Amino acid sequence: MSQQLKQDKIAATEKTMIDKRSKKKVNKDAYIRIFTLIGFFIVWQLICMYNERIAGGVFINPNFLPSPSTILRKAGTLIQNGSLFKHIMASLQRMVWGFGWGLLIAVLLGILVTSSKLADNIVSPILGLIQPIPAFAFLPLFIIWFGVGETSKIIMIAYMSFGSIYPYFVDGIRNTNPLLIRSALSLGASKSQVFLKVVLKSSLPNLFLGMRMGIGSTFSALLVAELMGANEGLGYMINYARNYFMIDQMFVGAITIGLEFTLFSSLMDFIEKTLFRWKYSGADKAIE
Repeated sequence: MSQQLKQDKIAATEKTMIDKRSKKKVNKDAYIRIFTLIGFFIVWQLICMYNERIAGGVFINPNFLPSPSTILRKAGTLIQNGSLFKHIMASLQRMVWGFGWGLLIAVLLGILVTSSKLADNIVSPILGLIQPIPAFAFLPLFIIWFGVGETSKIIMIAYMSFGSIYPYFVDGIRNTNPLLIRSALSLGASKSQVFLKVVLKSSLPNLFLGMRMGIGSTFSALLVAELMGANEGLGYMINYARNYFMIDQMFVGAITIGLEFTLFSSLMDFIEKTLFRWKYSGADKAIE
């Protein structure tokens, strides 16, 4: 008994040391990324200052490449007059609706296709025909069919999100560990219980991976949809600034989109690591 206690203490000590090293590594990586971003903007500012004040705009016209301080002042102006917040909220609303519908359709269709061979034979050839076509090629058709309002934009975003999420979700269902399925069946689980409790849960990490990929597609579709036929939104703000040669405002819109994407991607990463902590700790391999 004492020998077992010693082994448990050693194992606990080793786990604590591994956790501490892992935490230090994460903190170090975070510091490196933060300092890299800060250094990037400092170098950008110095180059713009040298080009404008010393070289006299020989390298590039300062109007074509505003400095970070100029972009920050423009962002402050847009925040004060409320236009930046208005455009952010308009884009956010379209993105949430489009991404939500794309996710819902991907999950429902994925469950249908993987649970019915007939549905698979019907749906897969159609998706195989449509998926290679660039989604942006459908935007003019969406505008013709659904008008220039919100419907065409949301459908465009949903289509792009669906195309990124669906393959990962279906792959996660089809690659469920057979050992887990056999174990559940041997314990008396029904087919519906096996699908809900084993197969579906086993596919969730793949679903989250597809959702993270879908966020990138969502922002791309959002920007393109707002560039064509919109009166508010970050894409519209960039297009408006381009028409009136307001380069600093274009940079504000582009950087805002980048910050939003980073925020949503980090949020998805946090949720995934919280829900599937076993996946990153190696517990899944230990179970197998």
